[in-house]
Amino acid sequence: MNNEGYNKRKYNRSEGKFLVNRKAIFSGLIIDENDQQVADVLVGDEPCYVVDDAGFQRHIPSEYVDRQVLHSMKELIEGHEGLISEQAAKMIGQDDIFSVALIESQLKQMDKQFDQLFMTGIPDDAKAYMGMMGFRIVIDVHGDVVKIDQPGMQMPDE
Repeated sequence: MNNEGYNKRKYNRSEGKFLVNRKAIFSGLIIDENDQQVADVLVGDEPCYVVDDAGFQRHIPSEYVDRQVLHSMKELIEGHEGLISEQAAKMIGQDDIFSVALIESQLKQMDKQFDQLFMTGIPDDAKAYMGMMGFRIVIDVHGDVVKIDQPGMQMPDE
């Protein structure tokens, strides 16, 4: 059997899809509850964040943490797609009705955008900029997001 060009794929049961070349989206932006940087490594073909739990290195699948963060961001955007798309279009100098509609359509399809983000990741220079602006994610030893610092953003009251 010829395996040239074969792309190893992993099946995600919770999503019912195959994933290819997944990446830790927020690598370099995650710290633990002790303000220690959380490393990211590959365990087989699965990206993981490594949290130091009193000397024990806990490997947490990055998708578990990343989906929590993306869900939090999605909650901030939902219901405000129109306003956000208008402002984004103005920022890029494309504030015509078609550009606004395109941006709004993309915002309403965030789940598809998130799936693509798991394949491509966030560019390193964009993550560096996010870090310089004060964006950071605090997780506990189990990978649960404790806090997300997003300068200029406020989390909705629960």
